[in-house]
Amino acid sequence: MLLVACLAGEVSAASCLPPPRPFVPSDSQAARDYVDLIRSDFEIYMRDIQSYFRCLEVERARAFEEAREVSQDYGRFLELMDE
Repeated sequence: MLLVACLAGEVSAASCLPPPRPFVPSDSQAARDYVDLIRSDFEIYMRDIQSYFRCLEVERARAFEEAREVSQDYGRFLELMDE
């Protein structure tokens, strides 16, 4: 069961991948030739970056909770060492 929990945490963290930045050609003619594609790439990026931010927030909350639990575990460990 512990292994499953660890793997789930790893999958959660690994799934927060930032989207690739849109490419903008330095050549103005190429930019005009591909204006629709470039515009679409930017729109997709803006949508995907919002998903990325949400993923990071979920991961942050998960990691914070894990750190709280580990802190409690450490406190119990220290109490055992005092016995």
